[in-house]
Amino acid sequence: MRLKLNQNLQELKINKLRIGGGELRSRIITFPDAEGLRPTPDRIRETLFNWLGQTLYGRNCLDMFSGSGALGIEAASRGAEHVVMVEKNPVVFRALRDNVRKLACSNISLRHQDGLEFISRDVKRYDVIFLDPPFQSDYLPRLLEMLPQHLSDNGVVYVESGAAIEVPSPWQVIKSGKAGQVWYQLLQIE
Repeated sequence: MRLKLNQNLQELKINKLRIGGGELRSRIITFPDAEGLRPTPDRIRETLFNWLGQTLYGRNCLDMFSGSGALGIEAASRGAEHVVMVEKNPVVFRALRDNVRKLACSNISLRHQDGLEFISRDVKRYDVIFLDPPFQSDYLPRLLEMLPQHLSDNGVVYVESGAAIEVPSPWQVIKSGKAGQVWYQLLQIE
């Protein structure tokens, strides 16, 4: 009985993070515990948006494997024209939907779908793609092959991974960093 109660309490654990910039600066989003879910830490998000130029006015963004929603909601807060957020986990997706409603983010569209499945059928082009697949997955090589046709001219891809990655042609690393166990890079087509 005690074990079941502890498991139920753990399932109810809600995590929080604060939006760092833009119109929603300092607003809190919540998300559940879920296997493999690790929101982009504040320090890395701050670095990323410094790289991207603080505001994303007029840009279309794709947040694949959205998880907590930190990157996509931050992009929307910083003036992105439109952000598509893709999340497969139904519990995490519901939390994303609730956060988008609570924050009244009319520039965000949500897709309850696997990231690989979504990108294989999507025909749009994006200025910024946030790519943070589960670290234990083998998605990155396949995604890096698929993404060039989804980038606008001068578009960039932000990648988070659990280990350093060698990017294949036609990609080039524009910026990179490491914080704790997270490697992060900003990529562009050569």
